[in-house]
Amino acid sequence: MKAVIMAGGEGTRLRPLTSNCPKPMLPLANRPMMEHIIELLRGHGIDEVVVTVAFLANQIRTYFGDGSEFGVRMVYATEDQPLGTAGSVRNAMAELDERFLVISGDVLTDIDLTKIVDQHEEKKALATIGLVAVDNPLEFGIVITRADGSIERFLEKPTWGQVFSDTINTGIFVLEPEIFDYIDPDRPVDFSSDVFPKLLADGRPLFGAVAEGYWEDVGTLEAYVSAHKDVMDGKVRVTVPGFELNQGVWLGEGAEVHPEAVIHGAAVIGENCRIEAGAQIGDYTVLGNNVRVRGEADINRTVIHENAYIGEGVRVRGAVIGRASDLRKGARLDDGVVLGDECFIGEGAQISAGVKIYPFKTVERGAIINSSIIWESKGARSLFGRTGVAGLANVDITPELAARVAMAWATTLKKNATVITSRDSSRASRMLKRAFMAGLNASGVNVLDLEVASVPVTRFLTHQPMAVAGITIRLVAGDSQSVVMRFFDGDGIDVTEDAQRKIERLFNREDFRRVLASEIGDIGFPPRALEQYTAALGDTVDLAAVRAAHFKLVVDYGFGSTSFVMPNVLSKLGADVLGVNPYASTTGIIGFDRDEHAARVGTLVRASGAHLGAVIDPDGEHLTLIDDGGDVLTDSEARLAFVSLVSGHLLGDRIALPVNTSRVAEQLANRRGVKVQSTKTSTAALMAAASEAGVGFAASDDGGFILPGFLPAFDAGAALVKMLELLAKEGMRLSAVRESLPRVHLAHEEVVTPWEQKGLVMRSLVELSKDRRLELIDGVKVLHDDGWVLALPDPEEPVTHIWAEGDDQATATQLAKEYTRRIRQMLR
Repeated sequence: MKAVIMAGGEGTRLRPLTSNCPKPMLPLANRPMMEHIIELLRGHGIDEVVVTVAFLANQIRTYFGDGSEFGVRMVYATEDQPLGTAGSVRNAMAELDERFLVISGDVLTDIDLTKIVDQHEEKKALATIGLVAVDNPLEFGIVITRADGSIERFLEKPTWGQVFSDTINTGIFVLEPEIFDYIDPDRPVDFSSDVFPKLLADGRPLFGAVAEGYWEDVGTLEAYVSAHKDVMDGKVRVTVPGFELNQGVWLGEGAEVHPEAVIHGAAVIGENCRIEAGAQIGDYTVLGNNVRVRGEADINRTVIHENAYIGEGVRVRGAVIGRASDLRKGARLDDGVVLGDECFIGEGAQISAGVKIYPFKTVERGAIINSSIIWESKGARSLFGRTGVAGLANVDITPELAARVAMAWATTLKKNATVITSRDSSRASRMLKRAFMAGLNASGVNVLDLEVASVPVTRFLTHQPMAVAGITIRLVAGDSQSVVMRFFDGDGIDVTEDAQRKIERLFNREDFRRVLASEIGDIGFPPRALEQYTAALGDTVDLAAVRAAHFKLVVDYGFGSTSFVMPNVLSKLGADVLGVNPYASTTGIIGFDRDEHAARVGTLVRASGAHLGAVIDPDGEHLTLIDDGGDVLTDSEARLAFVSLVSGHLLGDRIALPVNTSRVAEQLANRRGVKVQSTKTSTAALMAAASEAGVGFAASDDGGFILPGFLPAFDAGAALVKMLELLAKEGMRLSAVRESLPRVHLAHEEVVTPWEQKGLVMRSLVELSKDRRLELIDGVKVLHDDGWVLALPDPEEPVTHIWAEGDDQATATQLAKEYTRRIRQMLR
């Protein structure tokens, strides 16, 4: 006997889950609904199946194939236009030359099909309808039968006043081939409203068979959630993938549940899931395959589809979360929320009860969503962020994405060009760099691989004639789960925004250059790379002056790859160095805390009587200074100390500093006849300024220092060497320099600002401040008699930053709060 599975419906009531997934393919207990139907058919000896398909038919064909993997033989009948339930079956008539059974591919049931078939044979029926009794028949077609089982009448979706029976049509039919005489070809025909009434009118044998077992029409979102509950309660007999640990709790192969995670009540944990310490999985929760749940997340009565990411402290109650969705730290989803596939919910966002968010949408950090987000344009985040392409390793930044980004970038370069590559010591970076190198080679670009190397060494080698660009892949500072891919141009500085946009366009269009096999790029390893860097850095300082000072230093290498080069550099300076954490370590990088390392170095400086202490971050770009008294300099103090000292020994006439730098820096530079050039706050803008003729020094607000004469980019090792030279030439201790610095009075505030209103905020501030002097280098800087205020939209977050400086701290704080209040009024 053959079966027809009707799998052509769009499942509109289940949107947004079915927006880009056919309803029969929706996972139910981590298997497509239609797979449960095939298992039921096979269990009753039916192993020849015809599937009628229409909406997103290829997804069904791709998953099930010819059915051999599922123990059946499957063929497909495709509807080019909607034909109704009967019309779709007639469309498969060529395969149905004997008695056959019809069943929907989008229901959950374990009813006894054999009993229905037996009754059909016993009654010698032309058509037999499987019936079940339900508590609320209003949404279904009621079937009224006589004592012998023959059907007396049909009533489609009655009112309560018309309900004379509680037996409904399940959509399961046993039919003889003669049924096709009652189905007109090439037009929509329905069994319940067209075919069966004709059979009744003609007096043909039409029977109803009350089925035994469970049946649920999974036609609504509420029914979808309820069906999962029934599976876990054992009300329906279906196979749930995984090992049943105890009653109602299944654990898939390869799943990891931390001993300090808690699972309350019934739950289905899919294959390769990972649940971290402190997470709580509540009763009736389903996690699809490869779902990751971070620490302190709290999930209850929720169905989560495969490859989703649930961040730290996320709270979800009674929701459905689509495939590959991404919920960031502290997000909250209330009862009845439904997310489509690949939605991004920002940190701290709140989605109110009943809200539906369609696929591919982005909800900003801190947003409160009270109404559904339907089919607008795709709310995708831009590929490039503040420092490069960043995201969670193996979640946002996968090997596939790395290869595609590499091919997009390589397409902007000439064939046979050479790119320098490097990474830190982490496994994630190693994996992604290999994928990235493969993408470069596939587009005809050669690679010179530094393997583990610091960012400055990578930039330095990129700056050499051998290469046209560079890439380094590393863990994000302070976030051991995230990686960043950083792109450098031929000068060793960050690629421009124009170059980023070009890469992004090619990436989105997948318009990649693919070369012939003979043109695929090569991989090599540059010889003596570290020796070249060391020699060049040593040539930038007055070795005699530094050696004469006989410095005693404590240097913390932060478990980074600067430990490969800095000992050789410092030995040339004749310094007595106590090296701390002088080796590259993945574990060390993950646990690196700048403040803790600086405090420990301060203790060692005091104990050893050293002249100076320094902490170099794992990437080798940012420097923390500790003076001879063991006191840690803030980033602002370190920048001002550099400005004060370097202004008297500058190779140039200008210093480049971000627009939010204290005016004290300009005062210190002007004392020695040096000008300050204000730049945008982005790293790329600062490095671009440092590349200009006449700029002899540049510094960021987070411990990044640039010596353009050596490299127009951040280099903590070079900055440390320069500081030693300056102290030696000035004959000063760093503590004395620090004590001589004027006081700085800065304040900083943040205002949550929706993306679409950032332009409004900036325009309104300009109009409100037209009577004052303005600087529009980056954001809006308003100059007051007793200070200044800078309003600057964040490039990655829905936030506006407010910086203010005053003659005293009270003035600075007052200015910052005043402009914060103004912006909040604009947003209202």
